[in-house]
Amino acid sequence: KNGILPVVLPQEAVDHLMDDATKGANARVTVNLEDQTVTASDGRSFSFDIDPFKKHCMLNGLDDIGLSLEKVSAIDAYETRAQTQFPWL
Repeated sequence: KNGILPVVLPQEAVDHLMDDATKGANARVTVNLEDQTVTASDGRSFSFDIDPFKKHCMLNGLDDIGLSLEKVSAIDAYETRAQTQFPWL
């Protein structure tokens, strides 16, 4: 929920990424959430799985409050209907 994307990769992928990262100052790892890949500086890519809902939230910068705000018009409509249908509540 802090914008951190934990991914699970096979041990072989982790070993490759670690080996690649120790080869020099220009080594880097690129994480592409949209394509669900982790790419080493040598160009080798590894795919990972992520829950579609979590992916949507991360790609759109949504937290719990942001998700609620996306639904504010539906929430307002419900509240209006509820007041009419259940005035004693």
